[in-house]
Amino acid sequence: MGLTKTQIFDSAQNEMAAIFKVLGHPGRIAILQYISKQNACICNDIVEEIGLAQPTISQHLKELKQAGLIEGEIEGNTVCYCIALDRWKEIQDLLNSFFNETKINCC
Repeated sequence: MGLTKTQIFDSAQNEMAAIFKVLGHPGRIAILQYISKQNACICNDIVEEIGLAQPTISQHLKELKQAGLIEGEIEGNTVCYCIALDRWKEIQDLLNSFFNETKINCC
């Protein structure tokens, strides 16, 4: 979607679209699932678990971090990742608001 097209939508619509775009890749979902079950993890752990190449995992982690879905903490020469719970709460509130305003009138 071009820059000019996003201007016709409100901020909540654009935010939801951006979130779903990031979540639209099964590799990112697998990474999120893996991270959510760990106390802390580093990129190499994720590579071993998911089975994608390290540069691919790093790119997915970058996208997830830019969207605020995960947080990373530098420990020496590694980065430990965790789920960004506050951001997920915001997303939950955004989705709840969407569905609370939705009329249930299925054909």
